Amino acid sequence: MTTSLIEDHPIVSEAEWLTARTSLLTKEKELTRARDAVSEARRTLPWMRVDKEYVFDTVAGKKTLAELFEGRSQLIVYHFMWRRELGEGCVGCSFLCDHIDGANQHLSQHDVTLVAVSRAPLADLQGFKRRMGWRFPWVSSYESDFNFDYHVSFRPEELATGEVYYNYRPTRASIEELSGLSVFYKNEKGEIFHTYSSYGRGHEEVLGAYMYLDITPKGRNENGPHFNLGDWVRHHDKYDAGGYVDATGGYIEPAEARPCCSSENHGS
Repeated sequence: MTTSLIEDHPIVSEAEWLTARTSLLTKEKELTRARDAVSEARRTLPWMRVDKEYVFDTVAGKKTLAELFEGRSQLIVYHFMWRRELGEGCVGCSFLCDHIDGANQHLSQHDVTLVAVSRAPLADLQGFKRRMGWRFPWVSSYESDFNFDYHVSFRPEELATGEVYYNYRPTRASIEELSGLSVFYKNEKGEIFHTYSSYGRGHEEVLGAYMYLDITPKGRNENGPHFNLGDWVRHHDKYDAGGYVDATGGYIEPAEARPCCSSENHGS
């Protein structure tokens, strides 16, 4: 912000404040009703049957997509963007996953299983999970086509063209993974259906920290260089460590904290 908050906001009487606040309340109610309508439209989307069998590496051994449901009928998959060249998770994906464990206490009681999936060796994922203190299930799709089929990982020949298919359109990309969220349903016959996927900012409402920031005077306060969460979000154990987040969501340590070899060589 180029001016102080006080300069940007007139100081008024209680009556004037209430007039302005109730005017905004009308817009908030419109937004709530619009969100409800979009949610209803989302639930009425047609489904696609999942006929391909996907197998994942988990701490309990190999599991199919059907087994990831853990006896429930609804499965949410968070496509976690693993930064192989940095040996850790994307900052934005880590920010989102900081919100999962609290929600999962309730989702598991409401016929919903939520897991994270990444195309990386399971041992790498588990090491980072321990570092972050997370409890949610995180499985590896490293030996399957799952990430490619759901358009969050890209083969070298795709990247070589300069464009990949992401968020339902051709998109410029230079890295091998992006993030997303997919939802599946399994009926009593064991048939699995893909019901929904979103990418980019499409599932931003699950970011509780953002929802809190949106009601504060400074809001998200993302004023550059990226004009997104990369301006300020860090892995939650790196806020006091310096460094920066690059344009593709990777945390780059300050030069003095790096070992003799570049962090770009830390990949699995």
